Amino acid sequence: MLGTKIENRMISEKQLAEEVQIIIQNAIREDIGEGDHSSLACIPENAMGKAKLLVKDVGIIAGINFAEQVFNYVDPSLKIDKLMQDGDSMSYGDIAFYISGSSRSILKSERLALNAMQRMSAIATKTHQFYSLLKDYKTKILDTRKTTPGFRAPEKQAVKIGGGENHRFALYDMIMLKDNHIDFAGGISEAIQKTLNYLKSKDLDLKIVVEARSLSEVDEILKNDGVYRILLDNFNFEETKKAVELIDGKCFTESSGGITLETAQHYAECGVDYISSGALTHSVHNLDLSLKAI
Repeated sequence: MLGTKIENRMISEKQLAEEVQIIIQNAIREDIGEGDHSSLACIPENAMGKAKLLVKDVGIIAGINFAEQVFNYVDPSLKIDKLMQDGDSMSYGDIAFYISGSSRSILKSERLALNAMQRMSAIATKTHQFYSLLKDYKTKILDTRKTTPGFRAPEKQAVKIGGGENHRFALYDMIMLKDNHIDFAGGISEAIQKTLNYLKSKDLDLKIVVEARSLSEVDEILKNDGVYRILLDNFNFEETKKAVELIDGKCFTESSGGITLETAQHYAECGVDYISSGALTHSVHNLDLSLKAI
């Protein structure tokens, strides 16, 4: 396969961990500012307490590890007793974990932990729905860069928790030549050749994905070396089948553009390697979770 010849400099686990730490630091700064005056006003400094994370929805739980990082950042002495793990199925009435220690610290951590878990669980649940539909096919479900600004790392973690795979993390870890790049560069072949020259001049080792808007564009892409994956943008089922036959394993294939739970299997039946969906992260409704003192 042509696609196996070029390795990708994907974001590392260390980089992801650093991104999450930055997110937590900034979110706590945003939420607490000069101090949690509500707690400072009525909770004694030495007061100790315990709370439970109560599930009030159905789906796949995600963000437990993120919440633990939040608690540890706010107060390393807080103790978490996890009854569930990221990726577990959850039902109304489940308890995900108990948190105990300083009452003030628990209250400082509460909103960020809940906000993150509610959104991450929604993303993991939506992703798992796609994963369940595609598990009998070779086709994998991918996320996109259509994430919440400043919260990308946890959202992409949630996709993986739900059974999906991550597309590029950002603009720096993969080349993706879309319609505007192609039009500004003067055409498909021009965009690809300029990209290959750029990567060579910068000594960069990045995968190249090229978007095709028609079968004729697929044909032109295939005349160029160095393409890892072809993105079939808004192709119907018949066009997708023809494109997969035309590509014939020379590189990987990805279907994208308004693909839903109702149509995902039909695209998988066409033989594509990946389906990407921005809806995994941009069109979910937070699941209902709450932190209750006990």
